[in-house]
Amino acid sequence: MSDLSPFISVVIPHLNQAEQLRNCLSSLKAQTLRADRFEIIVVDNGSKALPEAICGSFERVELLREPTPGPGPARNRGVQAARAPILAFIDADCLADRDWLATIAANFEEDGACQIIGGDVRIAYNDARRITMLEAYESIFAYRQQEYIERQGFSGTGNLAVRRSSYDAVGTFAGKDIAEDREWGRRATGAGFTIRYVPEMLVFHPARTSFAELRAKWDRHVSHDFEECAQGGLGRLRWFVLAVAVLGSPIFEIRRIACTPRVSRWRERLLAAIVLIRIRIYRARTMFHLFIWGRRASTAQAWNVR
Repeated sequence: MSDLSPFISVVIPHLNQAEQLRNCLSSLKAQTLRADRFEIIVVDNGSKALPEAICGSFERVELLREPTPGPGPARNRGVQAARAPILAFIDADCLADRDWLATIAANFEEDGACQIIGGDVRIAYNDARRITMLEAYESIFAYRQQEYIERQGFSGTGNLAVRRSSYDAVGTFAGKDIAEDREWGRRATGAGFTIRYVPEMLVFHPARTSFAELRAKWDRHVSHDFEECAQGGLGRLRWFVLAVAVLGSPIFEIRRIACTPRVSRWRERLLAAIVLIRIRIYRARTMFHLFIWGRRASTAQAWNVR
């Protein structure tokens, strides 16, 4: 590492995603922001093979280990080692737009009141000429960062930047028992911080490759939501009403599918609608199961279970 202090520390939690990590680091090395203005910290969270060779093939990349399972603890370990006043978080399976760090730097440099920002997350297509069913669905319905930030009070940690002083004031990310990005963001907004949506702050995420992967994602989310929302008699009743609403919700998404700018062809809109109906039925069924049996979905703690 250079003796000069960087302006941005990029923190990347990693678990058994070696090739994705290589691609992520390549996208960070292609940034328009000067290389001496940022550092990269990869925190391995118990991979079968430590990505030493991959990290060592890039300059200004530090590899650390965090034994406590969960992306939250891994990010916290990276923050401990960070030297910069600005912290930028991205996931190992994401690709940063070439202006990602320059956009982050400009927002914090030009506005001294800026404390926390989150950017847009788009789907990285394998073949943009013929996108898959899951790519079409996730282009429309996954990673709705603007809605998360402006309506729900949090940003996904796959595309988040924060002043170190603000992170210290809010506190560390939680463990894998809860949705740590949502919990941290709501803790930040509850403490009076504003999270601002910056659409030019762009990250690309690959779509899931199978419906089983999509089910696993919603198993985690539904389980987290159940633990948070369905406690007590009224909570369980509210949960039942939500399950019914989820089951009937595809009809209310017709306008979103028809008008979205995120896909351009009607074939893609139709594919997205098919996946939407399938996954909403699955989500509702899982919610009804939890309502009846009151058990956590088995994949709620799927990150790095020991």
